[in-house]
Amino acid sequence: MVTTRARPARRATAGPPLRRLGFLLVRHRRLVLALALALLIGAGVLAAGAASGLSLARFEAPGSESDRAQAELEKRFGTGSPDMIFLVTARGGTVDDPAVAAAGRELTERVGRHEGVAESASYWTRGRPATLRSEDGRHALVVVRIPGDADHVRAEVLPGLVPGITKGTDLLQVRAGGGEEVFRETVPLARQDFVRAELVIFPLAFVLLWLYQRRAMAALVPILAGVYAMVLGLALLSGVLLFTEISTFALNLTLAMGLGLGIDYCLFVIQRFREETRRGAGRAAAVAGAVEHAGRTVLFSGLTVASSLAVLFALPFDFLRSFAYAGIAVVLGGLVAAVIVLPAVLATIGGTMLPRRDRPERADGFWHGLATRVMRRPLVTGGLATVLLLVLASPFLGLRFGVADDRILPPEASSRQTQEVIRQSFPAEETDAIQLVSRDARAGDVSGYAASLSRLPGVAQVDSAAGSYAGGTRVGDGDPARFRGQGQGTWLSVVPSAAALADDPVRLVEAVRTVRPPFEVLVGGYPAELSDYRSSVVDRLPLLLALMLGVTFAVLFLMTRSVIIPLKATLLNVLSLGVMFGALVWIFQDGNLSGLLGFTPTGTLDPSIPILMLCVAYGLSMDYEVFLLSRIKEEYDRTGDTESAVATGLQEGAPLITAAGGILALTFAAYATASVTFVQMLGVGMAVAVLVDATVIRAVLVPSLMRLAGPLNWWPDRPRARATTSAR
Repeated sequence: MVTTRARPARRATAGPPLRRLGFLLVRHRRLVLALALALLIGAGVLAAGAASGLSLARFEAPGSESDRAQAELEKRFGTGSPDMIFLVTARGGTVDDPAVAAAGRELTERVGRHEGVAESASYWTRGRPATLRSEDGRHALVVVRIPGDADHVRAEVLPGLVPGITKGTDLLQVRAGGGEEVFRETVPLARQDFVRAELVIFPLAFVLLWLYQRRAMAALVPILAGVYAMVLGLALLSGVLLFTEISTFALNLTLAMGLGLGIDYCLFVIQRFREETRRGAGRAAAVAGAVEHAGRTVLFSGLTVASSLAVLFALPFDFLRSFAYAGIAVVLGGLVAAVIVLPAVLATIGGTMLPRRDRPERADGFWHGLATRVMRRPLVTGGLATVLLLVLASPFLGLRFGVADDRILPPEASSRQTQEVIRQSFPAEETDAIQLVSRDARAGDVSGYAASLSRLPGVAQVDSAAGSYAGGTRVGDGDPARFRGQGQGTWLSVVPSAAALADDPVRLVEAVRTVRPPFEVLVGGYPAELSDYRSSVVDRLPLLLALMLGVTFAVLFLMTRSVIIPLKATLLNVLSLGVMFGALVWIFQDGNLSGLLGFTPTGTLDPSIPILMLCVAYGLSMDYEVFLLSRIKEEYDRTGDTESAVATGLQEGAPLITAAGGILALTFAAYATASVTFVQMLGVGMAVAVLVDATVIRAVLVPSLMRLAGPLNWWPDRPRARATTSAR
């Protein structure tokens, strides 16, 4: 095939702004490539700094009741929820043996002297309460409070504290556990999961791209574009880090989305470049045509994905906002790679992207025939496809939100093994007590309130300044000095049973809050923090959905100038998301395929990761919607015939959508091999969403609904044929 390399005539460079941009990039291709390389080098330096500057995060709801209770505990009483625990096991005898008890007290004091530790208490230093001793007497607990943010606790204090203490002694075996230790183990494991998956994804993506493109360079360039998007996205995050903290998990999202978007966007542009060349355009005109048409699609797609993620800014949680920053940054990186750098590459080595043998363009291929058959009986085909997707989505009706615990880690993780022993051997969860704080309690009011709380199902014991209570009865003096503060203030510790905490800690918190106190209290402690976080996230879901649907509707309206098409696209994408959530519930909540995937189901889903997946999946679904609609609308503008436009648009767009969707789904599916359940959920859920969207929805439901809408598809535009674009 012969292509023209001569500089285009001045008259040929006229046209829409994106077409003129394409000619400009061709004309200055060497300069563009040099600047792109310099930008990559500079971005690489910044990206390395950004990766090391990311922060650890907690599931917290700033300003919530539990947050205020924690602040009051620290300010007025100098105490708070334990950050971690040490499980101490007697190597011989029981924890009540004198020698073991003496060693336990010495261990507790040694932990308390460690730099960064504010409080250290244990079974032996708190009067030997039953809540800190296992039922068989072999184990006891040391509870530790370490003030500071997650970075300070997990990155500065625990690495020095845990190895020294867990060495144990001749009398004691010591293991570390608790929430901070669990999530300290989670971060490096999740990072290893992503790196291991990427090592599989890169060669797999190359092979799949080669099978589709049949040219090595056409397979390699999209992967390099994905890397470019990752690096540039991380570099952009380095600027954001100057103003706010970003969670380390944002790095994982950058890796996952960067490659997928880079491949998708480049495939769109390369495909259009091939089409323009096949129609006889010279190299420069083919590049300009690709930028004009595919570039416009990529820009709208990027705007849609970024808008979907930007709604996370409406949530007051730094953990989720981090994903908005990362997603928007990597989208910008992908846009630069596909719309600026790739055209210069095509202008330079575009011949290596073209097929070796020119295949005649068929207007009536498989996808054209499929669309025609679907539109011939739109109610039947569309109805059957809808029923299928509703059945797949039906497990979503049983969704139960819960909170994450150590079972997100693999069974061999040391902190999970510690928590398993505690769940099985201890009657109560002293370390996860619910704390009720009061500024003005009178001593006479405390005893009745503590007794009432101790009668609640799931409460093992209530400790207070008036003593310890269980089942409504005073069972001991406890440690009154521990609960006294300044003035009339006091606090109570509601210790849950192990069964109640494992079943539904949020329900227990709600029960505690329903007991009417004789004085004003704030309810805090780890279970209350999880409850407030979950409630804050779930309560904002309607706002999140409204913003996401509204913003993407506006973007699609700008692209199509239609009201009906954005409504249809929104409906179909919600259906796709329903299937994704149905899969999450069926697999990760209910435990189906847990043996195959190697995770432990808990009967609930933590809302954080599904909300992230909601935004990412919705944006990626719109990615394919935008591409297909752009092809359909381009054909409709040329002919004014909706049915012909749909069939031709599907013939031209569906092969690429199917290939891109398949590659993206397989890349996400690679994360199903992860050891951290959060990462597995992300991989499996996104793979399901992309596959459903790129097949059933685009191939069946889009043509059937557009056939049923007919001329209304383009309302308020009037049906009319317009001039063929300059690219044709």
